[in-house]
Amino acid sequence: MIYYDYQKIEKKWQKHWLDLKLFKTKTDRFHPKYYVLDMFPYPSASGLHVGHIEGYTATDIVSRFKRMQGYNVLHPMGWDAFGLPSEQYALATGKDPKSFTYQNISNFKRQIIEMGKGVDWDKELATTDPEYYRYTQWIFKRLYEKGLAVLKDVEVNWCEGLGTVLANDEIEIVNGQMVSERGHYPVIKKPMRQWVLRITEYADRLLDDLKLVDWPENLKEMQRNWIGKSSGAIIDFKIAGSDDSVSVFTTRPDTIYGVTYVVLSPEHPLVLSITSDDELETVKKYIDQTKMKSDLDRIADKTKTGVFTGAFARHPLTNQLIPIWIADYCLMNYGTGAVMAVPAHDERDYEFAIKFGLEVIEVIKGQGDSPFTGDGIHHHSGIIDGLYNDEAIEKMITHLEARKIGKRHDTYKLRDWVFSRQRYWGEPFPVLYDTNGNISLVPDDELPLELPYLEFIKPSGTGESPLANALDWLYPEIDGKKYKRDTNTMPQLAGSSWYYIAYILKSNLGYLPLDSQEAKQVLDQFLPVDLYVGGTEHAVGHLLYARFWHKVFYDLGFVSSKEPFMKLVNQGMILGEDHSKMSKSKGNSVSPDDFILSHGADALRLFEMFMGPLESEKPWSNDGLEGAKRFLDRVWRMFDFEIKEDNVSELQTIYHQTIKKVTEDYEKLAFNTAISQMMIFVNEVYKVQSIGKHQVRGFLKLLNPIAPHMTEELNREILNHHEELIYSEWPIYDPAYLVQNEVELVVQVNGKLRARLQIKKDLPEADVKSLALNHENVLRHTEGFEIVKVIVIPNKIVNIVVKNS
Repeated sequence: MIYYDYQKIEKKWQKHWLDLKLFKTKTDRFHPKYYVLDMFPYPSASGLHVGHIEGYTATDIVSRFKRMQGYNVLHPMGWDAFGLPSEQYALATGKDPKSFTYQNISNFKRQIIEMGKGVDWDKELATTDPEYYRYTQWIFKRLYEKGLAVLKDVEVNWCEGLGTVLANDEIEIVNGQMVSERGHYPVIKKPMRQWVLRITEYADRLLDDLKLVDWPENLKEMQRNWIGKSSGAIIDFKIAGSDDSVSVFTTRPDTIYGVTYVVLSPEHPLVLSITSDDELETVKKYIDQTKMKSDLDRIADKTKTGVFTGAFARHPLTNQLIPIWIADYCLMNYGTGAVMAVPAHDERDYEFAIKFGLEVIEVIKGQGDSPFTGDGIHHHSGIIDGLYNDEAIEKMITHLEARKIGKRHDTYKLRDWVFSRQRYWGEPFPVLYDTNGNISLVPDDELPLELPYLEFIKPSGTGESPLANALDWLYPEIDGKKYKRDTNTMPQLAGSSWYYIAYILKSNLGYLPLDSQEAKQVLDQFLPVDLYVGGTEHAVGHLLYARFWHKVFYDLGFVSSKEPFMKLVNQGMILGEDHSKMSKSKGNSVSPDDFILSHGADALRLFEMFMGPLESEKPWSNDGLEGAKRFLDRVWRMFDFEIKEDNVSELQTIYHQTIKKVTEDYEKLAFNTAISQMMIFVNEVYKVQSIGKHQVRGFLKLLNPIAPHMTEELNREILNHHEELIYSEWPIYDPAYLVQNEVELVVQVNGKLRARLQIKKDLPEADVKSLALNHENVLRHTEGFEIVKVIVIPNKIVNIVVKNS
């Protein structure tokens, strides 16, 4: 048999797939669709790393598998190419961010092709392509017309060093101070006039529709917590000696008789106007200190701080005077920015009250010391005396509404999306301001409003983006009237909020208009996305904003599905060999290029899928890569055995068991156990030293999604089949071969049941151990432990003994 020259073979098949466009999405409606989506990468200078390869291989396996099952598969790729990293590189080097970005894209594309990923490259896009952001601008116009895009004075995270507003996920806390993730420049809170998207209008739907999707529960919970719905009441407290009043939101209006002070956020608009002259300097100093903290840091800080304003409020039911304080644990962007403090029944209020010597009044009979936060009988509480919490809350809200001093209310942690960035490298807003500040929009037929070329893109120094320096572009004259363009650009998340739709609309002629009937038909055909794979870091950023835009598209009639992504899987991080997160600074990062050269793409793909469950963290191992290469060499040499016209009877049971197991595992994305089963099958072939033509081709189909280059080569050059595996029919097992020789194997870890497996009777002990040790739940309970021994009772039980390593 010819030598397995993986470098030559892999290049051959990659060129073949590209030249013939074999992964191009079909337009017919005769086959069920299957849309497999990757979270598209930011094309950084460092190129792809092995973590990218893990997720991209997983989706490629599924897309190849589904194609062989008869689905019309859409599996595209693009580039999330606007954003701060390219801008900072350009500032540091003086180079053009556009040319730098497209050089990186070219390198990323090369790497993806060399890993053997079956992509419909006719659907390729970049958010920086003018034809793409033409529609991003078009979408912004629809949001504006629907009242969902508004200009507001909002408090933002301002970074002077970077000259731009930063999102919360672009900020770190160092020594209790906010700094930018890139460069560690100081960040402060600052009010600025910004474009804001009113995502809060969709808060309830974003919560309720989570029940429609198959997502990891922890990710759903992250979104629920980020949206943070709370039900309760707004209650008005009049300020003594003033016509003003403070509205507080509380989830516990039943505790109103226990209020002993009111807390305002340092950003509350009434703070400076109600503060007494004696306390003014102290209050101003505290406000300045608060600006240096992030909201997350303010909530998490266990050391309560605050200052007295010198002002008092009137209790709405007793008319007693209550001191008004400001404290940074009270956030302006949650509720009303004001809190009625009930220290006897709230831990945070209690800690504050004890620190500053404020009164504590019990109004619910509890057990032990304050604060009591459980359900109990109310006393000293007027009309709700003798009632437990739920009934007391409802009765008190009714009472407050009847007296017109309060009302039922829901509030959310979710804030409207600050959509302006003071950067050059982003989508320009299709907005014009006349000399009076009136807004008009660039007409649709004049889009895209292209980003002007600037030789130098340093911040303007005025708080505006570098676009303030593009004077010819900035001040157009239209029909004899002078205008000014918006100097802000859109955030990076703008382009990624609809790219999954853009893939569907993309053709050789450009993009179908989103509001066209033709677009509606094709979107209804392919949406929602069937499988979306990516990291958890996008849980409350991209995933939330994409869901928001999708619901707007639904309301506008552009799409028929309520949710964009039906099934979502978060792949686990690949760690360095030292079990720490890979990074260049640690010197433990791994690029795929060298390993594709030394071992081949198929070996790299197989190794990454065999490392463990897709969702788990896994340490990199060069030894493991060697093992993957050895297995593929073993498959290649298997074709030296006699290949018979008829099926080899000794292999029929394991063959059909393998079809069943691999099919089920591919459906579950349990690629590691699918590989274990295929290894067992190869071992059986080596024992028999022969295999039937039907059996060997069926096996190649099973392995093809993981190792596509080698299996296509064997299929074409050794078996002389001219029907390529990628468009062949997926094997179907015969249940008759499964019944007689299967037994249930119980797997225990330290005596506790962790798995039940259906295996071939009298399977060799080494194969039994392999199946048991690679089961997902067993891996979960052995990870991080030393395996002391593995005890196998044939056909019955495997007991794995572990101890702390």
